[in-house]
Amino acid sequence: MWRIFALLLMLLPMPALAQNLVISDTPESVSLTVYRGDEGNRYYARNIVRPINKNWPTGYALITETRTVKIAAGESLIRFEGVAEGMFPESAIVTGLPSGVREKNRDARLLSPSGLVDAYLKRQVTITRTNKATGIETSEEAIITAGPTGGVILQTAAGYEALHCTGLPERMRYARKPEDLSAKPTLSIITRSKRPVTAKLTLTYLASGFDWQANYIAQVKQRDVKDMGKVDVDLFAWLTIANGGNQSFAHANLMAIAGAPNKEKRAAQIRPAGTGLSLKCWPNQRTHEIPTPYIVPPPAPMAMRELADGEVIIVTANKREFGVSAAPVAAIVAEQEDLGDLKLYRVPERVTVNAKGQKQVAMLVKPKAEFAHIYTASIDVDEHGWGEKDESLPMNLMLRGRNKKDKGLGLPLPQGQILVYENSEYGALLAGETNLKDHSIGQKVEIKVGASADVRYNLAVLSRSGNQMRQKWKIELSNARSQPVHAEVKIPYKLSRKSKNIIMIDGVPTWKTIVPANGSASLQYNIKLEVAE
Repeated sequence: MWRIFALLLMLLPMPALAQNLVISDTPESVSLTVYRGDEGNRYYARNIVRPINKNWPTGYALITETRTVKIAAGESLIRFEGVAEGMFPESAIVTGLPSGVREKNRDARLLSPSGLVDAYLKRQVTITRTNKATGIETSEEAIITAGPTGGVILQTAAGYEALHCTGLPERMRYARKPEDLSAKPTLSIITRSKRPVTAKLTLTYLASGFDWQANYIAQVKQRDVKDMGKVDVDLFAWLTIANGGNQSFAHANLMAIAGAPNKEKRAAQIRPAGTGLSLKCWPNQRTHEIPTPYIVPPPAPMAMRELADGEVIIVTANKREFGVSAAPVAAIVAEQEDLGDLKLYRVPERVTVNAKGQKQVAMLVKPKAEFAHIYTASIDVDEHGWGEKDESLPMNLMLRGRNKKDKGLGLPLPQGQILVYENSEYGALLAGETNLKDHSIGQKVEIKVGASADVRYNLAVLSRSGNQMRQKWKIELSNARSQPVHAEVKIPYKLSRKSKNIIMIDGVPTWKTIVPANGSASLQYNIKLEVAE
């Protein structure tokens, strides 16, 4: 009989063992490797590189965290709090556990005003209102019947009403914090251990909401009087890292990867739901209390800009000595290394990348890089109405160099935005803003500064024959500057008679010449048009 009873006890289900809760609220050390987003990997039409999306950057990062936890014997639930908001949970790898990972969960509900309302939907809360005249507070129970999107509707003993629409100061009080709401984005895992251990764990995962970009500053120095076409350029670049999430990474090893590693498209990730409440009601003021449309006041003697936290920056203009450089002095410069066919930029010191912020570290410092100072144009007869218009167009100022060590460069140049400064009696002043493509070592580097008001060109037709398929044109360049300038004009047409002054540059017939100071230069050429089949 006892044997049968013992056998029945063995067949009964065993009660579930208590699960140990282990909370790791912050990592001991963090490494952050940022990859450029889709917008950073493409060079868009009209020479425009899109800036980083400040609301939610389109790149991603590989994050490695080190955490030390105490694990009891048996089954444990380990909560890694403070992981990146855009975490890809399927990419998470945890090493250092005694018996590996049994289960992994991504907790996406955050403790926030909207999260509390959502968690207490159809549940009871306490509403406390303050009388503006007497200051007396009154409280009553209410049920949240709708919210948080589009407002919060409450059901009280008096009926239904909207939160913050009574005209009285009021607040909601909740009985307790919901267990499934976390103050930080959290990854939880379930593991087992035969004995109590103190484990040093490494958590590695991918996360969206990051991006980086190179921001260049080019300081054009004094032009060489003997060789007018050559200039020295001090080239400086910032490595700009963007973090679009609500989590900061303190004292992190920071790296950036240049290149476009293959990345498959994935479904949109669930971002943690943790936002404020947007409550809108009909204005409670009287008619005369409603503010009138805002009128922009006249500018003050000094330009002032007020920040979000109330701090005011006052910008004043001071005369600077001639020749002062626009490039900052670099205290820390990112070190370039090879990562297979990609390029890795490593910040040599630990830095903090703040939530919803950007971090800038010097990336490149190249003083006295050699460039040519050239004015360029590309002929398009449509702009001149096929020679019927008698008007001049500005030529574009370009800095052209070669990415080689003997020219003062000789290192990979990631794409990014570039500001060009020229010297003046007031110091370095902005001359143009443009974009720079990715350049490998040895490639030609061209920086388009902008249009010139002093160096211009005019296009005119002299004759047409053969049903207007054979035409003779004239280009005239004018230079209002006190120094001669080097000029190049591209003629993207088939020339029937090629002048000795026209050479091939990048497969396009190009006229190269020097326009004298306060003078002009002209060229006549014949083109042959072809009928498209």
